[in-house]
Amino acid sequence: MPISKQLVSDELVQRREEGCAVDGIAQAIADAGVADEVVLSALLSDLERLQPDPSLAEQEPSDLEAIRSLRPDGPRTYGASFGETRLRDAINGAWQGRAAGCLLGKPSEGWHHDRIKAYLEPAGLYPLDDYFPLVVPEPPRGVGGPRGQTDWVRGRISFAPRDDDTDYTVLGLHILEENGPGFTTQHVAEQWLDHLPYGQVYTAERVTYANLVNGLQPPETASFRNPYREWIGAQIRADAFGYANPGLPAAAAEMAYRDAALSHVKNGIYGEMWIAACLAAAFVESDPRRVIEIGLSEIPARCRLAEAIRRTIGWCQEHDDWEQTWRAVNGAYGHYHVVHTINNACAVALALLHGQMDFERTVAISVMCGWDTDCNGATAGSILGAMLGLSNLPTKWVQPLNDTMESAVRGFSRCRISDLAERTLAQATAILSGEAR
Repeated sequence: MPISKQLVSDELVQRREEGCAVDGIAQAIADAGVADEVVLSALLSDLERLQPDPSLAEQEPSDLEAIRSLRPDGPRTYGASFGETRLRDAINGAWQGRAAGCLLGKPSEGWHHDRIKAYLEPAGLYPLDDYFPLVVPEPPRGVGGPRGQTDWVRGRISFAPRDDDTDYTVLGLHILEENGPGFTTQHVAEQWLDHLPYGQVYTAERVTYANLVNGLQPPETASFRNPYREWIGAQIRADAFGYANPGLPAAAAEMAYRDAALSHVKNGIYGEMWIAACLAAAFVESDPRRVIEIGLSEIPARCRLAEAIRRTIGWCQEHDDWEQTWRAVNGAYGHYHVVHTINNACAVALALLHGQMDFERTVAISVMCGWDTDCNGATAGSILGAMLGLSNLPTKWVQPLNDTMESAVRGFSRCRISDLAERTLAQATAILSGEAR
């Protein structure tokens, strides 16, 4: 993989966030020429030799047993029993909720909260209460319109279009069907190469894919020249493992770990483990805060992600207005990249807490926070969809999808969402009964 100035600059940011002393290298990187690959390669090697702050490093391992040794107490399993009708409704709700939330955030992916507000407010469409609109006439100069196709917007939707946030949910289901619940990180690598087009993976996943093609093996695939190793890519891959382990947060988190370790380290891994455990708890719990806390019980108690989510919970308690909470989150974590794990996880937690078990309010808040809006809408919609079940999701969010999802995953190009849910139900039932291979 060619060494670009952008890659080196991104690694500088990552090393700083890990607690490395980078001041002596930062200016040299700034002064380096864009095309001077020899100098850039040397600077990248200098960054790779830096050691993180030991006090932070010991709280943020990437090994599963070390992660488990640092997690707080929690119900590793609920011992809950589920009737088939209830479980089917919850899994369908999770799939449909994920698809709806993803599509809501798709037109504004990467936008800051202020840009979303500036786009919607002049048209009287803020706060959001439906799919993202196409504002006509155009919004103020410099604001810009929705990204992508106009059939992603309100009034023009007829299915859930392809998105990596749903591709990985589909692929997670396929991994469980093909390799069973005991799948390994190597199985995940093989499934990526067999079923994911390289052009449809991004940031950490794209670097990892190239590392695999070049002969590297996990866990080196996650760390070798991969400055995106704590970004959101793993967090969006958790859902199938949560769906398949209802009431089993520790098992869901372990599956998520095996998936995440291919491409991420530390907080990148924890993001996927947190969401998977949240989803496993969502099938049992009726309080979003409790769901969030169960998720936290599967990751290191003093890692940066856990600290950020706990602070977000506190701000939600202090403020009745979600925008006040968002301002606190943005002040503390807005410096992270728009697709980093930590700031976006805070947006999901904020939305779940201020959403107060209202599906529309929850997914709308998650998107209005900005940053990685399709990821956050999808995750918030998935968790609340599991809690509420399809029977309690508003028709206006489900009906436009026409039970149809497109995917870039080979063999799943156009699917009925209900069929994916039924196949997921079969996996969950087998795991709960102990019959899964």
